[in-house]
Amino acid sequence: MKDFKEKLALVPTKPGSYQMKNKDGVIIYVGKAKNLKNRLKSYFTGTVTGKTRLLVEDIDDFEYIVTSSELESLILEITLIKKYDPKYNILLKDDKSYPYIELTNETYPTLKIVRNIKRKKNKNHLYGPYPNASAARKTVNMINRLYPLRKCEHLKKEPCLYYHINECLGYCTNKIPQEKINEMKKEIIAFLKGDADIVTKRLEEEMYKASEALNYERANEFKYMLEDIKTTLKKQKIDLNKNYNFDLVNYYYDKNYLSIEIFFIREGRLFGRHNEIIQTIEEGSDEVVEYLIKFYEKSLLPKELYIPVELDENLLAEYFNVKVIKPLKGKLKNLMDLAKENAKEQIDLQEETLKKNDEIRYQALEELKSLLKVDKVSRMESFDNSHLFGTFYVGGMVVFEDFLPCKDEYRKYKISSEVKDDLSAMREVLYRRYYKVLMENLQKPDLIVMDGGELQVNVAKEIITSLHLDIHIIGLAKDKNHRTNYIVNENLEKLEISKDSNLFLFLTRIQEEVHRYAISYHRNIKAKGALASVLDLVPGIGSVRRKELLKKFGSLKKMKEASVEELAEVVSMDVAKNLFNYLKEL
Repeated sequence: MKDFKEKLALVPTKPGSYQMKNKDGVIIYVGKAKNLKNRLKSYFTGTVTGKTRLLVEDIDDFEYIVTSSELESLILEITLIKKYDPKYNILLKDDKSYPYIELTNETYPTLKIVRNIKRKKNKNHLYGPYPNASAARKTVNMINRLYPLRKCEHLKKEPCLYYHINECLGYCTNKIPQEKINEMKKEIIAFLKGDADIVTKRLEEEMYKASEALNYERANEFKYMLEDIKTTLKKQKIDLNKNYNFDLVNYYYDKNYLSIEIFFIREGRLFGRHNEIIQTIEEGSDEVVEYLIKFYEKSLLPKELYIPVELDENLLAEYFNVKVIKPLKGKLKNLMDLAKENAKEQIDLQEETLKKNDEIRYQALEELKSLLKVDKVSRMESFDNSHLFGTFYVGGMVVFEDFLPCKDEYRKYKISSEVKDDLSAMREVLYRRYYKVLMENLQKPDLIVMDGGELQVNVAKEIITSLHLDIHIIGLAKDKNHRTNYIVNENLEKLEISKDSNLFLFLTRIQEEVHRYAISYHRNIKAKGALASVLDLVPGIGSVRRKELLKKFGSLKKMKEASVEELAEVVSMDVAKNLFNYLKEL
């Protein structure tokens, strides 16, 4: 660890945002503080463990920006995190947003599940979030069975199957009174807000009707729907006596692990809950604020947010522009305590497993550094390619940080039609990747992990040397049964490593992941059909250009008959040549 004593002496005691950098000048962590000097000193004095230890070992320099207020420093911190995506700042485990149910505000409304709610202009007809996506789908299916809403995306010229089974009123051909539509909407909205009486009554009526018609299978379906509703209502019951609508947040911190619990209260019911456990750099409240900002970028902000006393309500209220409340007594305080108990329970259940997994990773990283005789290995990039009968190659790259996958940074590659073998395909992918790293000043890896032995390592070394880059390379060589047998470095030296070691296990996981990624890319392309497969494999052709080509030529046969010049009327000359060469191979 570097000695920052002189630089720390110059840091002011004012609020601001600070940025930690590694030896390559890459920002690896962004934080904020009321007192910059105290916060920055805390990293370099005393004992640090876990994720904080990895960060401190990785710090080569730091910078800071003084602000006039804590809100300003928070806004600056979040802006910098979004810009640089630092590796040590917290990430949501599941990047997907929770589903909501939308009753569309149209003349003839539909009911559907939506996720990307930030694009929605009218948020008054969104209900959720539903932490259980299966429950959301069940709810939508049930309502669509009971209420004859419009089922098609666009009105057709004649009634479809839903009309004939009485699940649509035939809006395409029939004049439906607005009063009837409004009545359906009123009942559906009431149910989505928690009033189940009307829907329960309807289900009972449909169940008895089906039973009297001797349609016992249908009657059973309605019976199960009723049971689902009763179970859900029982789970949602809390004693608030008011139709509150808010999100309630609490957390529990223990030894670098933070468990965050969010209760979604809708119409006075516990509509759903969210929990996530993350390994943290800071202790407690600052990490919770950063987490909430990331969480509500993909979820609908409530009109009221209830938080524990440790968090700054004024800061959050200003940032989110919503009402933020700290319940100090009564039923809401009891609910806040319950959220904390749930957060603690989750961390108690998982903490030992989390600690064990992290310790295994840290040990494997130390073993890798020792094996390669280097001071630091964190970022690893691995490559594989896939082909169809020796033609139509595609490549895949996966990225791991400290043996954890960074799926947002995975990349797919379409490969030139002239390529007829694995090594040529790998040569093209590696050159394209690291030429881009060089030209665009992207973060380069500490280690390239090749899915293969000496031949693959030589190809990687050739490309890295030609671009004057300094990156370590290893290859995972396989035996005749296609199992990883040994490891070789850029000097083609075999590295001694036990097949029972944690390091060997993590390296083979990377190997399996890149192989899966490349294969799945090819399978997805082939699944689209013959014509789409060919076009999707041509470098420079995406969905827009594919549609334009299909619009002009209509078939693969006519495309094959076209000259390069004719193809270039739709796409650029370089892409036209690629397409022409691909089509010649068919």
